[in-house]
Amino acid sequence: MSTQAGGARLANLWDKAKAEAMSESERLIYRSNLLGSDKRITNYGGGNTSAKVMEKDPLTGQMVEVLWVKGSGGDVGTIKRDGFATLYMEKLEALKGLYRGLAYEDEMVDYLPHCTFALNPRAASIDTPLHAYVPRKHVDHMHPDAIIAIAASENSKELTEEIFGGEIGWLPWKRPGYELGLWLEKFCVENPQARGLILESHGLFTWGDTAEESYLTTVEIINKAIAWLEAKITGPVFGGAKSQPLAAEERRKVAAALMPVIRGMISSAEPKIGHFDDSPAVLEFVCSHELDALAALGTSCPDHFLRTKIRPLVIHFDPANPDVSATLAGLDGAVAAYREDYKAYYERCKHDNSPAIRDPNAVVYLVPGVGMFTFAKDKATARISGEFYVNAINVMRGASSVSTYVGLAEQEAFDIEYWLLEEAKLQRMPKPKSLAGKVALITGGAGGIGKATAERFLKEGACVVLADIDRTALDAAVSEFVGRHGKDQVRSVLIDVTSETQVAAGFADAVAEFGGLDILVSNAGLASSASITETTLDLWNKNIDILAKGYFLVSREAFKLFETQKIGGNIVFVASKNGLAASPNAAAYCTGKAAEIHLARCLALEGADKGIRVNTVNPDAVLRGSKIWTGEWKEQRAAAYNMSTDELEAHYRSRSMLKLSVYPEDIAEGIYFFASSASSKSTGNILNVDAGNAQAFTR
Repeated sequence: MSTQAGGARLANLWDKAKAEAMSESERLIYRSNLLGSDKRITNYGGGNTSAKVMEKDPLTGQMVEVLWVKGSGGDVGTIKRDGFATLYMEKLEALKGLYRGLAYEDEMVDYLPHCTFALNPRAASIDTPLHAYVPRKHVDHMHPDAIIAIAASENSKELTEEIFGGEIGWLPWKRPGYELGLWLEKFCVENPQARGLILESHGLFTWGDTAEESYLTTVEIINKAIAWLEAKITGPVFGGAKSQPLAAEERRKVAAALMPVIRGMISSAEPKIGHFDDSPAVLEFVCSHELDALAALGTSCPDHFLRTKIRPLVIHFDPANPDVSATLAGLDGAVAAYREDYKAYYERCKHDNSPAIRDPNAVVYLVPGVGMFTFAKDKATARISGEFYVNAINVMRGASSVSTYVGLAEQEAFDIEYWLLEEAKLQRMPKPKSLAGKVALITGGAGGIGKATAERFLKEGACVVLADIDRTALDAAVSEFVGRHGKDQVRSVLIDVTSETQVAAGFADAVAEFGGLDILVSNAGLASSASITETTLDLWNKNIDILAKGYFLVSREAFKLFETQKIGGNIVFVASKNGLAASPNAAAYCTGKAAEIHLARCLALEGADKGIRVNTVNPDAVLRGSKIWTGEWKEQRAAAYNMSTDELEAHYRSRSMLKLSVYPEDIAEGIYFFASSASSKSTGNILNVDAGNAQAFTR
């Protein structure tokens, strides 16, 4: 296979010296993390590992055999000790006497908590029997692209025999559950020489008597499949190239044009976050002759279509004659047709007790010459869904090249997608945070108020784009937020808000990263102090450029996006007490801030019938963390009040009605109020966060 589908062999990463110093359970964690570190072995959340370990029973003090197995919802690549369920093997064996047959296998999941060892709170997954009943100490179940390419081939049983002989067995498709666990046990008993098996349309099981043996077997078998496929695939794949990809910059432009339109169409029930992938594997597939035919067949591995739905939506676009407007014109019909097709699939396959139909919109959108968009409730899920579809592409690449690719049968796919056990897991998911699914862009994002606002938004589940003119400060802020909130939630764009070109480019970058925009916090600013006779035209223009023109340019760009998405929007201006209350020796600054406040009122009028709300927060004397107060402004204001800079904070605190200092977090709380649904019926409003200043009263 090419580098897109696997490339070089998997390396043996096992460190004998390191592993020998570990306990058996620690070696299981070590093995799991090694296997999960390579997406060619399994993707995020996919696969599972186990070990049967002798432990002291906390009740009897006797040594008993305990199954350590990845718990429900875990990820082998990052799993720690608390990610494993632990169960008495003796009790798991006793469950066989309670099993009433295939029609009742789901009820066996309810017995698993009764087998828990040492009151471990980690819930056991439905895959537990697949590990419990394999009569080997260590079991790995992985979803390697190279193996699933064989498993999803029309003649997968024959290919398995050809490649592996008798060392790796084969079983026909069976949904994971109790019955499959018994199948695996029977296979092992009847084939004691086997080192593992391939499950049709699903993945690979391997085992060993030690953790090292199980790991090495897994790596060896996957490498053998990669080598076999590489030797077989020598010509064009996917029927060869039908078109050529656009240049990288053009692909991103098309993505920025299409993604917010799609997002608007599919976000009525639940806001969606987008992810754009134009990696070589994706481009090879979307530019191929067999794109439409293979995409229509759907995915094979259950882990794939649980994340990506049974099939993607292919969007009509001709990279040889790129016409974005024509594609946009056809999107509504394409999205509507997909919904109807999905509803028909649900009606054909549903059972009397099936859960209600879920969101009928596609998750994966494929665009010839451009790449792949994925949309989900949050960025991580959108990204991971894309990664899973790349796995599906790799599987189709291999299977269609050496045989005929076979997607999972429609009814089987439905029975997993709408599995009652899967529905129960979805119902246990925590309630979304207040800004989940929302995308916010914050200008002046690397400064005190900007960073405090970003932190507030991120805690509420928003995706945040920090925009600033200071690259060093931006990089530091992003690094800080990634450390606390993860890499999926935050991005940065370098924007001079006075540059029309930079503003447009920055917003386009934000859209390509997250799929659209919901909230603009216009916060970039400066401050200056000079008497009117000492105010130069350059100083006047600088204030008006940043505080008036800058706010206009970013608001106009946000309005364009909001009108494109057609799902409303939210703009919060960070103005100042000085926009309402005049100050000595600050005519340029006060005038610029007053312009912001009146611009917000005008935009509130224009946006109301489109569901676009515009509100203003007025801070005063926010010294801590402010980039403005680290420059000449601090000295100038101290001079204006005939005091030292060290006295300023106490001065502002004492002049306030509440005798309190105002901090960036206080302003962020006001911004969050206007950005959240708590203020859903407010627009055109001003909120003063200044500890009380009678001059700034709005009435």
